[in-house]
Amino acid sequence: MMVRVNQDECIGCGVCAQICPEVFELDEAIGKARVLRPEGAECAQEAADSCPVGCIQVEA
Repeated sequence: MMVRVNQDECIGCGVCAQICPEVFELDEAIGKARVLRPEGAECAQEAADSCPVGCIQVEA
């Protein structure tokens, strides 16, 4: 599994970090989400599905 966040589309709502903190965090400096573990975890797909702007890609 590979996880990516499109920084151009991210609005920094933080829902991904709330759902899956082992993979995502909200970068306070830029106000957007970033990936901590690109190899992902089980919760990464739920975070992607919950993203209001659809900027998270999870590839198998």
